Amino acid sequence: MTQIALHLVSSILMFDGGTGTRFWLILISLIVGGGILVAICLGIVQDWIERTRGRNWPTASAVIDLVSVAFIKDNTLSPKADLDDFYYKATLTYTYNNPEQQMGDYSRDFANEDDATAWANSYKGETVKIHVDPRNPTRSVLRKEDL
Repeated sequence: MTQIALHLVSSILMFDGGTGTRFWLILISLIVGGGILVAICLGIVQDWIERTRGRNWPTASAVIDLVSVAFIKDNTLSPKADLDDFYYKATLTYTYNNPEQQMGDYSRDFANEDDATAWANSYKGETVKIHVDPRNPTRSVLRKEDL
C-alpha cells in the first residue's frame, strides 16, 4: 500500500466521527481494492497479448548475433513478483533476411547478473525460428516457445 493511502486510512481510523468514518473507510478500501484488481487484470491481458503476438505469422530463420546484459533500476510503483527494485535485462539481438537484412531483439529479466549473462551467452551464434509480420517484414517476433 502506498504511503498516501496508508496515511489516509490511519487518519480516518484516528478520527472518531461515528458512522461517517465507517463510510469513508469502506469507500477507500473499495477504491484501493479496485486499483489492485485493475493492475492484476492489466498484467493478465499483457501476458496474453505477449504469448499470442505473431503466433500465426510466417516463420523465418534468424541468427542471434549480439547478446547483452544491462542493469535496470526500476523506479515505478508496479511490483514485480520475483524481482526487487532492480534487475538485469538480458537481450538477444538477431538478424534475418526477408528479403533484405532485418534486425530484431528479444529480452528477458533476471534478478541475478550471472544468470542473465549465462542465459544470454548460451544463445550467441544460434539459429532460431522467428515470426515475421507479413504486412511489414521489418517487424518480427522471437517467441519464448521458439527458443
